Amino acid sequence: MSKTGKLKIFLGYAAGVGKTYQMLQEGQDLKRRGIDVVIGYFEPHGRKDTIAKTEGLEMVPRKRVEYRGSFFEEMDTDAIIARHPAVAVVDEFPHTNVPGLAREKRWEDVQAILQAGTDVLTTMNVQHLESLNDQMAHMTGVKVRETIPDWVVKQADEVVMVDLTPRALLNRLERGVVYPPDKAQRALQNFFKESTLVALREMALRQTAHEVEDRIEQVEISKVDGAVAAATRKRQLDNAIIIYVSDDPSTAMLIRRGKRVADMLHGNCHAVVISERGDLKVLPPAEREAVERHLDFARKLHIETAILKGADHAEALVQYAREHNARQIFLPRIIGKGVERLRGKSLVNQVVSLAYDMEVTIVADRRTERALNR
Repeated sequence: MSKTGKLKIFLGYAAGVGKTYQMLQEGQDLKRRGIDVVIGYFEPHGRKDTIAKTEGLEMVPRKRVEYRGSFFEEMDTDAIIARHPAVAVVDEFPHTNVPGLAREKRWEDVQAILQAGTDVLTTMNVQHLESLNDQMAHMTGVKVRETIPDWVVKQADEVVMVDLTPRALLNRLERGVVYPPDKAQRALQNFFKESTLVALREMALRQTAHEVEDRIEQVEISKVDGAVAAATRKRQLDNAIIIYVSDDPSTAMLIRRGKRVADMLHGNCHAVVISERGDLKVLPPAEREAVERHLDFARKLHIETAILKGADHAEALVQYAREHNARQIFLPRIIGKGVERLRGKSLVNQVVSLAYDMEVTIVADRRTERALNR
């Protein structure tokens, strides 16, 4: 059985910074060293310099797929696996496939190629990280639909940031290097504002630095003795994050933020639902569907989920948090109604009162959060 391939991600903060160009340059360098390299998928976007970098590299033909009367071209994952090269170059890691293919996302196709023993070089922008989705929407005004779970990126063997100053990127855009003139003008008026690009670049730099620090720490842990490793595992338990899951629309945002904090602290993350009977059958159909959707989303992010039994949600939540040595509890901003609100009996108030030795983080209405430290 072949060993699992290695994944290298070329990370940027916007289209046109040179991710694909750099990836293809590495592919050419590998070929010159006698390594078997193929292009599994390449999106030219009409960029002549980038297209020139494909010269001499074998391209695996795309798969033609019919969907709702139209034809689309997707990466032929099975053909790449059958070809079994040493390295496959795969552009646009976060891409969503046309419905009907074996896998929904291109990152899932890449995982299949890696499992077959082929190394993969790929590209993505920082705004496609799932945990940054809400932050990106607030910053840019654009909701990113194609996202990649953070754990997928963390499993990469190498993440390289392809950097270009915002001013240099804007110059490229104005010269027509990134997009045709009409599309470039629309981009300049929307996503490609200099202030937005500066903020995105800073975020990409921070993300890359975090990835580097995390990898260094993991290497150091692998070299230490059992006692130190045990202490590290204890720290992960002590930094546990508990996320309260409900049908509230803000729950998805809550899950993303809780998971990101847990990753930053190298702690465990739990998403919990509380039901009087300990299952979801008692909930009305619409509410149950929303809760199940949120739990499924949490599982896709590799978050441990649980359905707790309890009539008092605050008490059950805090008890579970204590049992798991939680450092923080994440709650949606659910306000009590009528007499309950006047008496300060809302879920938030009750949890804050009971979790006097923890941090309770609440998602506000305007997609901001405030922490109540007790």
